[in-house]
Amino acid sequence: MSVALVDDHPLMIEAISSLLLRSGRFDVVATGVCANDVVDICTRNTPQVIVVDLNMPGDIYTAMSAAICASPSTKVIAFTAATGVDSAIRALDSGATGYVLKGSSSRELIDAITSAHSGETYITQHFASRVIAALRDTSLRRRAAEAVKLSIREQQIVRLLLHGKTNKEIALTIRISEKTVKHYMTLLMQKLHVRNRLEVVIAAQKLDERGAAAMH
Repeated sequence: MSVALVDDHPLMIEAISSLLLRSGRFDVVATGVCANDVVDICTRNTPQVIVVDLNMPGDIYTAMSAAICASPSTKVIAFTAATGVDSAIRALDSGATGYVLKGSSSRELIDAITSAHSGETYITQHFASRVIAALRDTSLRRRAAEAVKLSIREQQIVRLLLHGKTNKEIALTIRISEKTVKHYMTLLMQKLHVRNRLEVVIAAQKLDERGAAAMH
């Protein structure tokens, strides 16, 4: 199996190379020391698996995504001392198939490379439950955010609400009946999980602030 290693610590690369070569199952085809090397190696060498340290010069997460675009058959394993769940989620979102902590055993790293090559996701065992729980929470938050996406008409009504318009004034402004405005208000209460007009305005204000923050 062709494997590439990218880590800015020469001793780490030397140790992993020796480990993989001794097993007789792997061929180390390239090594690198920074984020840019990840993309270059995948473009030139198309290794079956590339093991990447996250704490290196350059934007490593963008590099992982770009490397997978350059060589879709290459599987990426993040091999890192970073024990934060956020780092793991970001690496997996960037396309990593494995996340192995540097405190793991050599057997775990080999298992991760083998699993990644087979298309299976591998996370350091004692760390996996935390990552899975966080991924579940992240998924729920994303679904909740998607549920609050408003239609164009709902956005129009929200903007007018934020300007203090009554239902009658909203109806006249966007040329629909007052009854239709009330229908949209009911939909907005359901979408925003609120109980009355005032809470719709408060929730809409928060949405508006989040949208403005995302623009900067």
